Amino acid sequence: MKKFIGVLAVGSLLVGCGANQTNEQDQFIVGMECNYAPFNWQTTQQTDTSVSIGGAGLCDGYDVRVASKIADSLGKELVVKKLDWDGLQPALESGEINAIIAGMTADEEREQGIDFTTPYFESEMVMIVRGDGNYKNATSIADFNGANVIGQMNTSYDEIIDQIPGVNHLTPRSSYPELVQTLLSGESDGITAELPVAEGVVQANPDLTIVQFNEGQGFDVDTSVSIGLKEGSRGTDFFNDVQSALDSISEATRDEWMMAARESAPTGE
Repeated sequence: MKKFIGVLAVGSLLVGCGANQTNEQDQFIVGMECNYAPFNWQTTQQTDTSVSIGGAGLCDGYDVRVASKIADSLGKELVVKKLDWDGLQPALESGEINAIIAGMTADEEREQGIDFTTPYFESEMVMIVRGDGNYKNATSIADFNGANVIGQMNTSYDEIIDQIPGVNHLTPRSSYPELVQTLLSGESDGITAELPVAEGVVQANPDLTIVQFNEGQGFDVDTSVSIGLKEGSRGTDFFNDVQSALDSISEATRDEWMMAARESAPTGE
């Protein structure tokens, strides 16, 4: 997910297993939105992979599986903090969290304030459209000339819309449920999304469909996602331990975890 971090933390919520001053050294505290299935989502359903976020219920998904594996490798207890997207980098900088595992893509701007591991998943950028709409058979972003297209606020999903010639770039929304509502109501004609996210949206909303672009006809965008650690940590034992734990997860296991997350992600908002 190529998202751009804001400068203000918005509505951060302490969650997890009771992080505090006395035991934080024994915890791996990870920030994520818990609102971006299949990477992460909030739920009331207890599963083998879900993690408590206190009074807010539980958080589950692909990112939680990755975070759990790394916490185990570090010999620490996993604590998940549900944070608004714009609050993730400030929380990392302040030491409120140890890592961002939230479908975040490293880019030049973001790397000025965060040290990233190698990618832990790579995807494809697509468009979500109405199944009975005018754009269901599109094969190129150029086919969306004149369309009303929307993306998530403070993300590259929003920025890349301007690659579409003649597009009507709508004001972004802060979350995917809000984006989906614009499409269902007819306000928008398309939503930019990574393929795993789009598959989850369409599973929850059968009237929608996914447009995948012909080779060379899609967006020019990096869809890999990495773990974000505090700036200046590269080369430290902590950074190296996190990277080693990540390296120990095979590609086959990563694909298996993503498939399982897609299948178990909530089917409604």
